Formats: sequence, structure tokens, C-alpha cells
Amino acid sequence: MSTVHPGGAAMAAPTPPSAPAGPRTLTLKNYLAYAAGDAANNLSFTMAGMFLILYYTNVVGVEGAVIGTMFLVVRFVDAITDVAVGRFVDAKKPGRLGKFKPFILWFSLPLLVTSWAIYSAKIVFPDISGGAAVLYMYLTYILMGSIFYTLVNIPYGSMAPSITQVPAERGKLAAFRGYGAAIAILALAFIIAPQIRGNAENPEALQQSLFITTGLFVVAGMLLYLFLVFGTQEQVARPSATVSLRDSLRTLTSNKPLIWLSTGAVLFLTGITAFSTLGSYIAIYVQQDAQYIAWNTLAQTLAIFVVGPLIPTVVRTIGKRSGYLLFGSGGIVGAAILGLAPLSETPLLGPVAFFFIGIGLNGVNTLMWALEADCVEYGEWVTGKRTEGTTYAVFSFTRKMGQAIGGFVGGLALTWAGFSAASASSGESQAEGVAGNIQLWAGGLVAGFILASLLVMAAYPLTEGKFREITEDIATRRTNAPS
Repeated sequence: MSTVHPGGAAMAAPTPPSAPAGPRTLTLKNYLAYAAGDAANNLSFTMAGMFLILYYTNVVGVEGAVIGTMFLVVRFVDAITDVAVGRFVDAKKPGRLGKFKPFILWFSLPLLVTSWAIYSAKIVFPDISGGAAVLYMYLTYILMGSIFYTLVNIPYGSMAPSITQVPAERGKLAAFRGYGAAIAILALAFIIAPQIRGNAENPEALQQSLFITTGLFVVAGMLLYLFLVFGTQEQVARPSATVSLRDSLRTLTSNKPLIWLSTGAVLFLTGITAFSTLGSYIAIYVQQDAQYIAWNTLAQTLAIFVVGPLIPTVVRTIGKRSGYLLFGSGGIVGAAILGLAPLSETPLLGPVAFFFIGIGLNGVNTLMWALEADCVEYGEWVTGKRTEGTTYAVFSFTRKMGQAIGGFVGGLALTWAGFSAASASSGESQAEGVAGNIQLWAGGLVAGFILASLLVMAAYPLTEGKFREITEDIATRRTNAPS
């Protein structure tokens, strides 16, 4: 078709602009890159969850109850930093690397370096003890966990809703996140456990070994973060309107599914973190061989490779909420074995217990991330504003609260069990009965808190059918919105 120029010459009609391409299907590279991000995160945060309390009791000589109290106190700092970073993320305009990845690029190295500093107390200050040791522990942990981990992890988690809106792909993305975390946790266990076993009665040698190892984690972690940054793409359409502070605050008050999910997460992670806090002590004092740190963790980690492939099918057939309840029940079975089995006489029952707890942990954790992504759509549906950062920040904070309470309870459980950090840091044996007490506390705490979480999530209101209605309504709104 042609048109006639006012001067009389025929001209070709301008070609109408083509419609923008829709979101493309995620590739294996995208899934692996997203998994690499959580693998890197776990080199710092889960390293602290698994071994910080053991390092400070057995190397530095700080009592378990003091460390547990720190886990709880520091979460009050997180109450400020998590929400502040969530607001910061929501307010940022997307750039060449997108909206979220610049934060990861800027703050990943400081995160890894401060994680290294946590395990360098006796290297930096060879004679550190008492109040000075506690102060060093607080400062390094706040820098790592409350500042730099928050600046990396909230943008990382907030990316997921922007990568895909397809429920099956979200489930698969969450499963790969679990794979990344599981591989990192497994690596931590098999790298750190032999060091603990070989230096059980030599705190100075264990300090030197951990200093070198966590230094190497800085290099490995940066390579993983770079793969994340350059191997993923944000492609879900979002409103162009700026997200105000009022919009962010409405996320806190009007997103009912997020409130239910966060409550369930607090309870679940309290039990799991108490269990993780006591895990090394179960191997050393109940199973009487530190190498079981690795074998127990291997069994727990293998569960993700059983659970992960099932996640898309579970989401498609029974939905995320029912899947949460199903997998969580497996965790209660594992807790019963952990607390009641004769682990001192038959230590191989330990990996069995850890495997079933791993079924609960990995299944529930994977579905938590998929459910959190759904809460972003719910929030947009209610308020008209898309607040990935604030939504994830609220969820991240509640998860951290669960981890903090779990660390606090785990530290107290050590004290209630009769464990003496002074004896451990001097290479002396614990009193009779301590091992059995640790075992009972670990099993009971896991079972009780997981059960409470399942009772909460049984009433979770955002069903799969409701989610489909919401996404369709949001798409219609965007189509009809004035340009």
C-alpha cells in the first residue's frame, strides 16, 4: 500500500511497529544461573547457621546461650535493614542490568569478605576472649547477615517474579534454587566436617583451617554470583509507576497470603534452625564421630534431588499449599526418628532421620519461594502496584526471625542439655547424659515447630485457582490501561 505525499510523490506507508515479543521460555542456563546465586548465598549465611555456634563455643570459648541470644538480638537490626533494602529495591529504576542484579554485583564481595571475617577471630586477635570476643562476634555477624547479606539476598529473591510468571516455571526455578543451596550445603559439610574431626581437640589448628577455607569461599562465591548476574534476565512486564512508601506499607497490611505464609515460615524455620544449630553436636557427641556431620548432611541434601523433580508435578496436581503440608509431614517423621532412635548404639540411623527431615525441609522451602512469588501478584492485584522488593523483604525478615528464634532456642537447648563450652574449648569431655539430652531436644523442637507451621498453612488463602484468576485480571488491567 502507498500514500501520496502532499507534493504529489507516492510514498510507502510506514510499517507499523511490531508488538513486543512476549516472555521467552526459560532455558537450562537460566535455571542453573539462578541456582548459582543461592549456592553463593549459602557459602556465607548457611555457613554461619551450621558452624558459627560450633566455632565460637569450641574455638573462641563463648557459651551457647550467649551465641543464641545474639542470633535473636541481631534480628531486631534486620527489622530495619530488610524493610529499608526492600524499599530501596522497589524505588530503583531498571538499568542495563535490570532492576535487581546491580545490587548483587555491588555487594556480593563485601558479603563474602565479612563472612570470612567471622571465622578469623583468633587470627585477627590471637588472645581474644570474654567480652571482646562477644563484641567481635556481634560486629562481624551484623555486617555479614544484617547488612551485606540483606543487600544481596533481597534483590536475589525479588528477581524470581520478574524472571517468569508461568507457575510451572516458577516451581522449577524454586526447585533449582533449592538445588543450588543443597549443593553448597553438601560442600560445606564435606569440606568442614573433616576439619572438625581432625582438629577436635586442637582449637588452634581448627582456627587456622577455617580461616583458609572461608578465604577460598570468597573466590568461589564471586564466580557463582557473576554467573547469576550474566546468566539470568528480567522479562515480566511491570507497571511503570513509581512505588511510593505508602505503597510499600500497604504491602505490609493488605497482603493476607503474605501474612499467612510469613507466619508459617517463622514456625517452620524456628524448628529447622534449632535442628541445624544442634546438628554438629549430634554427630560429635551423640553419634560420637564428627564425620557424621558430612554423612548426615549428605542424607539431608540428597532429599532435594528426590523432592526437586516432584515439585512441578505436585504444583500441577495438588497445588503448593497441599504440597507444603505433604512434605512437612515427612519432616515430622524424621524428627521422631531423630529424637527417639538409639543413635549412640546405631549411628547410621542418624542419616535416616536427616533424610526424612530433608524431605520436609527441601519440599517446604522450595514451595515457600514459589508461594512468595505468588504473593507479589496478589499484592499488585489488591493495590495496583508491584512491590517485589518490599514483599520479599517482609518474607525474608520473617524467615530470618524464624532462623534467629531457632538459633536462640538451639543455643538455649545446649545449655539446658548441660553442654559446657569451657570444657569443649579446653579439649575436655562433656558430663554424662549431655548427649542424650541434646538428642531429645533436637527431635522435640523440630517436630513441635513443624507441626505448628502445618496448622497455620492449612488455612493459607491463595489457592491455585484464585492465583489464575488474579494473573488473568492483572493482564486485562494492563491491556486496558491508558498508554
